[in-house]
Amino acid sequence: MDNIIVLVAAVLISIAIGVFIGMIYRKKVAESKLGSAEQEAKRIIDLAKIESENLKKEEIIKAKEEIMASRKELDQEIKERRGEVQKQEARIIQKEEILDRRSENFERKEKDLERKWQEAEEQENKIGMLYEEQVEKLQQIANLSKEEAKEKLLKELEKDLSYEKATKIREANQKAKEEANKNAKELLTYAVQKCAADHSQETTVSIVALPSDDMKGRIIGREGRNIKALETLTGVDLIIDDTPEAVVLSGFDPLRREVAKIALEKLIEDGRIHPAKIEEMVEKAKQEVEETIKSEGERAVLESGVIGLHPDLVKLIGKLKYRTSYGQNVLNHSIEVSNLARIMADEIGLDPKLARRAGLLHDIGKALDHDMEGTHVEIGVEILKKYKENPLVINAVEAHHGDVEPESLEAVLVQAADAISASRPGARRETLEAYIKRLQNLEEIADSFEGVEKSFAIQAGREVRILVEPEKISDDQMTILARDVAKKVESEMDYPGQIKVNVIRETRVADYAK
Repeated sequence: MDNIIVLVAAVLISIAIGVFIGMIYRKKVAESKLGSAEQEAKRIIDLAKIESENLKKEEIIKAKEEIMASRKELDQEIKERRGEVQKQEARIIQKEEILDRRSENFERKEKDLERKWQEAEEQENKIGMLYEEQVEKLQQIANLSKEEAKEKLLKELEKDLSYEKATKIREANQKAKEEANKNAKELLTYAVQKCAADHSQETTVSIVALPSDDMKGRIIGREGRNIKALETLTGVDLIIDDTPEAVVLSGFDPLRREVAKIALEKLIEDGRIHPAKIEEMVEKAKQEVEETIKSEGERAVLESGVIGLHPDLVKLIGKLKYRTSYGQNVLNHSIEVSNLARIMADEIGLDPKLARRAGLLHDIGKALDHDMEGTHVEIGVEILKKYKENPLVINAVEAHHGDVEPESLEAVLVQAADAISASRPGARRETLEAYIKRLQNLEEIADSFEGVEKSFAIQAGREVRILVEPEKISDDQMTILARDVAKKVESEMDYPGQIKVNVIRETRVADYAK
């Protein structure tokens, strides 16, 4: 507003100056008009000031009104918030009062619990004192101490439990025998009867008959060159001693012994014995053995009825003719296992082709176990995998000594057939020392149980007969004793087939007629 006034004043002054310059000659008129203009300008300025003051006052009034409105709104909001705060304070105070009451309740309950705990302890002490008094009175009445009474009670409980346990064991055994024993015996007897075969024990030495003792010197040769050449070429030891008209060939490998035997027999027949001739005869003997291996493999395959075998597997089977296990010929054993497994598979409705194939191949690893590292089972599995044999046959070979779980019932039959063939009396031989040691261990295990009077290992170690003291072992405890002895024998001994544990309890009464 001040700027407008200033601007109006400047305009009026400029007009006045212009009029003064333009109308000099009308000085008087101009002067009079100038005075009027000044008065008018002053009046305008005063009006402008008054208007500006009025506008200022209006603006101040408006600002005050807005401030008052804002203050009212703020006061209202403050009142509302104060009300909410007061409500919250009231709720908090109420919660505090509730918590205080709960705390008082907890303290009161805690005091009650402490009082009850003390009462319980007092009652427990009273009960303990009463128990001791009752125990003392019972001991006085029964004339037994606490430990003696406990021992007597435990003996009575043990007696009752032994009777119940023996009864359960007898019932379970009887039921199992009724269901399985008859059929199993018939099946195995029929299979063994159909596959009866003679087995001759084989040793680690071979004997070559000589036409005369003079031949011994020719076999030895000048400075031993002939015998050295023969031993070097065959890997077999020649034993030339005082045995009349005989030379002993010693070696752990039956194949090498057979080569040496054939070569020596050919040399004796030819009569010309020198290193060059020895080398020639050894080569001929190896060829002859190779032909025998092939023919024996074909015979075994034909005899067992297995078809479709790889020619290399047939040769390995034939090689088993010159391999023994505990004195038992492995080729004959394999044929027998094949036939036993086939017969049992026929009887119970399984696959006879798979059973006889797995039975024939179950020990094929023994053909190479002298030349390769690993057990005969590992070697056999590797060979069969190489020639892409049936996986079920491979599993049966791998499982026949329990190294893995059998995946088919035919594999279980191969296990059974292998055990039958190996445990047949006369099928395998043991050294006298190992045999006696096994019988001694069997009797020692039986004698280690309380109440055993004497024990005897009979039937070549296939049965242990135990005589018990009748006053220590009751009829019920006999069943438990037989079971415990059998379990200990299973866990601590290695043996072919099975061992029968026969417990005998005798009560003898004697009197005299006078």
